[in-house]
Amino acid sequence: MAERFRLTKRTVDSLPPVDKPRIFFDSELKGFGLRVTPAGLKTFVVEYRPGGGGRSVAKRRLKLGSYGELTPDQARDLARDALADVRRGGDPAGARAAERVAPTVAEMTETWLREEVTLKKKPRTAAGYAALVRNHIVPALGTRKAAALTEADVARLHRRVGTTAPVAANRTVAALSAAFSWAQRARIVPKGQNPCQGLAKFRETRREAFLSGEEMVRLGNALREAETEGVPWEPRPDGKVKHAPREANRRTRISPHAAAAIRLLIFTGARLGEILGLRWAHVDMERGLLLLPDSKTGRKAIVLNAPALAILAGLPRVGDFVIAGDDPKRPRADLQRPWTLVSRRAGFIEAVEKLGADGKPEIDRHGQPVTEERARVRLHDLRHTHASIGAGAGLGLQMIGRLLGHSQAATTQRYAHLADDPVRAASETIGARLAAAMGEPLKPTEASAEVVPIRRRPPKRRPPVG
Repeated sequence: MAERFRLTKRTVDSLPPVDKPRIFFDSELKGFGLRVTPAGLKTFVVEYRPGGGGRSVAKRRLKLGSYGELTPDQARDLARDALADVRRGGDPAGARAAERVAPTVAEMTETWLREEVTLKKKPRTAAGYAALVRNHIVPALGTRKAAALTEADVARLHRRVGTTAPVAANRTVAALSAAFSWAQRARIVPKGQNPCQGLAKFRETRREAFLSGEEMVRLGNALREAETEGVPWEPRPDGKVKHAPREANRRTRISPHAAAAIRLLIFTGARLGEILGLRWAHVDMERGLLLLPDSKTGRKAIVLNAPALAILAGLPRVGDFVIAGDDPKRPRADLQRPWTLVSRRAGFIEAVEKLGADGKPEIDRHGQPVTEERARVRLHDLRHTHASIGAGAGLGLQMIGRLLGHSQAATTQRYAHLADDPVRAASETIGARLAAAMGEPLKPTEASAEVVPIRRRPPKRRPPVG
């Protein structure tokens, strides 16, 4: 049989066995052929020379599919499309080979975490990125080729996570976008390949909690009780009440270091990690400063006011860290247990009915609604309270930003609605003039005061000279 003939079902079925791999080319479409092996495997292929051809260019072979999966006519159509791509300057076989070795989303994000995030970000930030990759990105898109990921793929991931956690969905897309931006610079994906750009994010409501004056009194009372006589507790009704301690012994105390940490958070406005990682070597009592070698925004100095200095002066020194934990050589991990005890005593934790997937309250086996505790005040809200007191006192947003160590003015802007002294004065002026024009009587309140004009004294007459 001639090596070139029209490839049809009849001619392919009538091919004789071969003793070594051999290609039978189609007589009509140049480059289109059928590769036959001694085992009888028949595969449609197309051969071409990329880059405009020429005998100096090595041939490329592209597999189209096996005979049986494709008919000769279907394979011929695929060959025509591939050859048309070659005439336009393409290289189908090279593109397929590059796609085979192209990294998946899992491989790209793993390299990004190892070579970029871990080396350049702070440990807590790196851990947050790693959690987003591990919990959301890899399970949904890990096996997909990074260069082939589409905006629709990212949008589906965003919607899936956002049904239960809108904020986490936005953070997930932001992390994936950062990974693609890095991958472009590292030439892992083509330039301009970032399917996360332009995605509309879920609306986020910033939670800003500030303690009121009455709440600060309750916090102070709860702290003093917790560190001295202890907070009383009651045994669970469903537990073994018979073996519970006597009422006089049912009290839980917190360590003086835990109490000092909570107080320092509100008196200094520092972040939790800055206080827990604080070493005595960073404390300058003479100048009243905490000289932090590293923080979220880099090197930082925190000014110590008189209450903060008094706390540090009365705190026993146990090891290198100001807030001592179980191991004096390591910083305390968190304040969750003492803060939960104190905030529950101060009334910052409330019991709410737990809702099921249908939005209705869950009922236990006794027919009673299932409740869960919800904290209204977080430890980070102590930092917000520190800033809110300064804003309400008219210290100015720039000064508050310096005290808190904000690197961007936009971060401090969240307290702008509290720094309302000029706005309040303007409102009082307008209201007074409107009331006077309408003949409305003005009732003095704590927020307004009577305006008394300042009378200037007449200048003293100097005796004539000479």
